Amino acid sequence: MTIDWQHFTPWASLAGGMLIGLAAALLILFNGRIAGISGIVGGLLRPHSGDLGWRIAFLAGLIGTPLLYQLWQALPPVQIDAGTPALIVAGLLVGVGVRYGAGCTSGHGVCGLSRLSPRSLAATCAFMAAGFLTVYLLRHL
Repeated sequence: MTIDWQHFTPWASLAGGMLIGLAAALLILFNGRIAGISGIVGGLLRPHSGDLGWRIAFLAGLIGTPLLYQLWQALPPVQIDAGTPALIVAGLLVGVGVRYGAGCTSGHGVCGLSRLSPRSLAATCAFMAAGFLTVYLLRHL
């Protein structure tokens, strides 16, 4: 195994992780909500009274931040090596997994683990194992 030193960015990754943790902590502190993206988006499909504003603001921040970032720095190129059918199947599988797992990677992996939730630990282990197995099968078999 070799490290691609040109694209090895531990400080930027650390800063990004700290910002994600800060955003999740501020959302639960000030709004009492878990920063699980699937739950936030799902709440937009069936909104409750007074619940729409913060969800839209959170998603606007997710979408707007890269746009703001590119004012100072070029965004890295995006390369997707899968075809449209594979992306559709992958998206559907992720959606089914999110529903069966009662949350997504951000809800369980970031927020749930930080709250020491046993259910989130089990979910995170399950989706990490599925990801490892998928990469191994697709790249080595």
